[in-house]
Amino acid sequence: MEAVEVLTPEVGTRPACAAMGIPPATVYRHRDRRNGPPPPSRRRPSPARALVSQERQEVLDVLHSEKFLDKAPQEVYAALLDQGRYLCSIRTMYRLLEANQEVRERRDQLRHPSYAKPELLATAPNQVWSWDITKLLGPVKWTYFYLYVILDIFSRYVVGWMVASRESALLAEKLIHETCQKQGIQPGQLMIHADRGPSMKSKPVALLLSDLGVTKTHSRPHTRDDNPYSEAQFKTLKYRPDFPERFGSLEDARAFCQDFFRWYNTEHHHSGIGLMTPQVVHHGLAKEVFKAREKVLFAAYEMHPERFVRKAPVPLPLPQAAWINPPKPAMETENLLH
Repeated sequence: MEAVEVLTPEVGTRPACAAMGIPPATVYRHRDRRNGPPPPSRRRPSPARALVSQERQEVLDVLHSEKFLDKAPQEVYAALLDQGRYLCSIRTMYRLLEANQEVRERRDQLRHPSYAKPELLATAPNQVWSWDITKLLGPVKWTYFYLYVILDIFSRYVVGWMVASRESALLAEKLIHETCQKQGIQPGQLMIHADRGPSMKSKPVALLLSDLGVTKTHSRPHTRDDNPYSEAQFKTLKYRPDFPERFGSLEDARAFCQDFFRWYNTEHHHSGIGLMTPQVVHHGLAKEVFKAREKVLFAAYEMHPERFVRKAPVPLPLPQAAWINPPKPAMETENLLH
């Protein structure tokens, strides 16, 4: 350190530090300690053009007055000028308000509520239903028929459907009521999930579900993943090879849907339920079908074991649960937080 102090008058502090391999900050810190604490900083004098205390209070009194309480500073400034009066600049008004923590957005802003993510679990039929409405193109442009579908998310079984000429909360109420009666739903047994369409959130439907002891839940706005089962079922419908581009009449639409839902419930082997049909799972026949398939596969293995690797084939597992938005594992949640 002494060598740096010797070289400093000749070459300067930083070159001396570089020559001796000492950080300049170390030298400056030692000098500060040697010279003692710095003198206390003097208070900055107020500019000559600044408002005195009495004038600042006068401006605040005007801004707080009943006449100007809800007006922006530029409005107050302009109004005072029209009255032949000048107190201060617009910026000074803002500065005084900010010093008193009175600068904020005065208008009522639209605030979107926070919607909770629905997390629904079904471990058996008739625990959670999903329902939705989709449009079917009519015979001419801008004409539609409306298909209402109620789906059991565990079995994928369509428990109720209807084609109508309009979307109506009363029609939805009637369909839900009849479907609950047909399925023998008891109070406290069922939860019905839907998106936030007008019929889904309507008062008649809400009152009906309350009377039946059925819990209702809704998807978050603009979140298609919150109602995946109904969306997937509509996709299966509209991707059928015989699905027409347009329906000639309401009767045509109903006849097509009659055949489709018979096929969907009784013949369609759904990949999400172990390639069982929705009817088999919904009516509790899946274990019997599973055992029958197991016997067929084992017989095939005994006949030609060389065609299979390591062991006899087994059927796809039966469904154990159906989720809408399953919760994330604790480890994954912890990683996201970090």
